[in-house]
Amino acid sequence: MREASIERRFVSAVERHGGRAPKWVSPGQRGVPDRIVILPDGGVAFVELKAPGKPLGPLQEKWAERLRDLGHSVYRIDSAEGIDDFIREVFPR
Repeated sequence: MREASIERRFVSAVERHGGRAPKWVSPGQRGVPDRIVILPDGGVAFVELKAPGKPLGPLQEKWAERLRDLGHSVYRIDSAEGIDDFIREVFPR
């Protein structure tokens, strides 16, 4: 499955559960996660979507570490199963 397909499927899944997942574009800040997930309970998570098996790049790792140090959740998703796991973890039933 290509990264673009995973990204479309991810956004759709988040929206079906009442959240939003806008693309994060930050001029001059390379490596920020692909999506900011805004949860219905007021929470926020950051998600980097990758092609299956593709690792985070060095700048992406650095951003993930910075965000985690600030108390935020950061996820790397590269499969339909990863999307399902994310939905189960972050969306309350």
